[in-house]
Amino acid sequence: MSLPRKSSKHGDSPAYSPSNIGHFGLALRRYAHFTSPIRRYADLIVHRALIAGANAAGDDFGAGALPPEVDCERMGAIGEHISATERRATAAERAAIERYRATLVADAIGALFPAHISGVAEFGLFVTLDEIGATGLVPISSLPGDYYDRHETVPRLVGRRYGGSFGLGDATTVRLVEADAIGARLLFRIEDERTAARRKGGTRAVDRGPAPN
Repeated sequence: MSLPRKSSKHGDSPAYSPSNIGHFGLALRRYAHFTSPIRRYADLIVHRALIAGANAAGDDFGAGALPPEVDCERMGAIGEHISATERRATAAERAAIERYRATLVADAIGALFPAHISGVAEFGLFVTLDEIGATGLVPISSLPGDYYDRHETVPRLVGRRYGGSFGLGDATTVRLVEADAIGARLLFRIEDERTAARRKGGTRAVDRGPAPN
């Protein structure tokens, strides 16, 4: 009995289960992932299952085989547990990296950085710095001189009056306004040709749903 790693159709974190449902991304009906057994408990289970299979086939792979009395119910519970711990470890790793990145720029208030828009929300834009990968927020209140509609079909904020557009993946230049290294929170303001000409005006956010065709 092994714990094959399964991949979600919706891009969620991988999970471990004794039910081999295959791998959606690789288009495989059967799939089991393992590397060094020191990395994951699930990898160790797969190694032990391979030893058990080889021994049963007449080859002598030595000790360490998975006991024959291990049942699917127990393996399912183990799979759920190690899936949860891996997700928790991944979240902790990401949080640590974000804090480290925020620390790198925390002393650069007022500096300009090349960046790209990595997220669009009704309250503003998320931008990621090109050089170090730090991510922060551009509040919609800092976008100048227009009323901005949030379009869902193609994620973007579009100015109702002047037509200025801020879309997912757009390259831009941002100025660091605030930085909280401990909380990994960065606040930016966009500083490019789209905003310079209209910096004097006020801004208001309006979420009007999908953009018209």
